[in-house]
Amino acid sequence: MRLSGRGLKCVRGGRTIFAGLDVAVAAGQALAVTGVNGAGKSSLLRMIAGLLPLGGGMLALEGGGDAELTLAEQTHYLGHRDALKPALSVRENLDFWQDFLGGETSDAAASLERVGLGHAAELPAAFLSAGQRRRLSIARLIAVRRPLWLLDEPTSALDAAGQTMIAGVMAAHLDHGGLILAATHGPLGIAAQELRIGEAA
Repeated sequence: MRLSGRGLKCVRGGRTIFAGLDVAVAAGQALAVTGVNGAGKSSLLRMIAGLLPLGGGMLALEGGGDAELTLAEQTHYLGHRDALKPALSVRENLDFWQDFLGGETSDAAASLERVGLGHAAELPAAFLSAGQRRRLSIARLIAVRRPLWLLDEPTSALDAAGQTMIAGVMAAHLDHGGLILAATHGPLGIAAQELRIGEAA
């Protein structure tokens, strides 16, 4: 399986952020997308996830995946904001995402244990710290299996133990043939190729 993007163009508010960008990442590989603030790192991930229109070029998941699903339907997007319902418990939030996203799932309780939130399963999400909210979002990646992970500053708000945890989660995903694109300003804790996006136009 391979994610291939050729001649990608991103336009926001009538302004070209980047153009002519090529992206390639194969099964078992991670790609660290780097660059200055405003260069388009987050926009690239959001375009691949189907959250922003493609201004130009071509995107495809080649040689694998489910031909009946769109690229977005085979993708996990972890953005800056953790998409949680504060009134629901930690477990209820994860149950919601499993039901909403569908597809092949893993045991929710085991997913929470993997990210260090097993003890907080019945706690309302409103009481979680920023780092715990991030951990819950990472649990979604484990609980619902999708081949392509798009991670925007995945270590944000995580302490040292949390950074070690997500490095292990990412490594396991790659070991099972997954693909990762991560926008980052710092090290991911795993081996990754680098794609540097130039300064915004």
